[in-house]
Amino acid sequence: MTDPSARLHEIAVVDVRDGGTLAHARIGRERARALRDDCLTFFPRFVPPLLPAIDRLARRWLLRSRSPYVGEVAAIAATLGFPGIWFLNGSYQWGCTTLAREEEGVPWLARTLDWPFPGLGRHVEVARMAGPAGDFYSVTWPGYVGALTAMAPGRFAAAINQAPLWRRTRHPWLRLYDIAANAQRTWRVVRHIPPDQLLRQAFETCRSYAEARHLLESTPVARPVIFTLAGAVRGERCVIERTEDGCETHEGETCAANDWLRAREPWEGRVASDLLLNCSTAEAAENSRRRRAALHDWTRPIATASFAWVEPPVLNPCTRIAVEACAADGTLRVRGYEMVPGLTLPQPATEICTLQDARAAA
Repeated sequence: MTDPSARLHEIAVVDVRDGGTLAHARIGRERARALRDDCLTFFPRFVPPLLPAIDRLARRWLLRSRSPYVGEVAAIAATLGFPGIWFLNGSYQWGCTTLAREEEGVPWLARTLDWPFPGLGRHVEVARMAGPAGDFYSVTWPGYVGALTAMAPGRFAAAINQAPLWRRTRHPWLRLYDIAANAQRTWRVVRHIPPDQLLRQAFETCRSYAEARHLLESTPVARPVIFTLAGAVRGERCVIERTEDGCETHEGETCAANDWLRAREPWEGRVASDLLLNCSTAEAAENSRRRRAALHDWTRPIATASFAWVEPPVLNPCTRIAVEACAADGTLRVRGYEMVPGLTLPQPATEICTLQDARAAA
């Protein structure tokens, strides 16, 4: 068996404060294409020829959304010149496990991003970006305009988890129907900003944890979402559970997976792709509960853990990225993961990228 460590990649850190996501796409044109090609291997062979049509559907929806970044997506798609960019920026099917907790009086954020597509861990990058409120670091890929995980030194760190699934039916075999029905409703009716683009807006425009919390709690969003927010001083941490127009914020329990902290009908915790057709609603909820409990109960400091907490059940076949972040001292650590033939769990695909922005402590 090939040693996974022999294939470790270095995570690129790209300064795009001048030029933003379009500059990132231009600089990373070949990396963006490689990511697109790797992700497409997940789908059946009939899907790649349909990508231009899928792009058109995603484009139509994003153009109708209340997003300030649609022009960027259009410019990136034109610059890169291959299909898949609109689809990438309209995608919203991932699982995650996220924890915000205090260590020595300052908040830390730890999170995994679980998405079944190959290549996301190998091609992950860190983009240094800027907005009216200051600089921030986004864990991302060239061609993508939103923010899933990011850290603004001295201000806050935050991450997105996909919210549970609204079920019209109860049978596991009909789960795909419910996913498709929800997506169709979003495409046909909902006109709000996508949650990942709202999170980017928070990093660009919010000068404090309080401002970011208010924006994420109050702005209507295109899809249900769970935000985990960690500030720079004691007491600044929360989990924000959002429906399109509703909000429930938790300050005491700040660990999230892919179900509401207080599970309720007819919502169902998200499951990995390999469980879509053979997992009951109760099992789906238990999957999220186990991941959340395991990360919540981690006893060693995240500050010195160096990703030791990325272990089952938090680590699962869909895990592609792990992040540790502290806005108080400007620390951001990122590691990518990929599946390796012959193994049942993903292995590190990148060296650990460690950044520390000294301005945060100034």
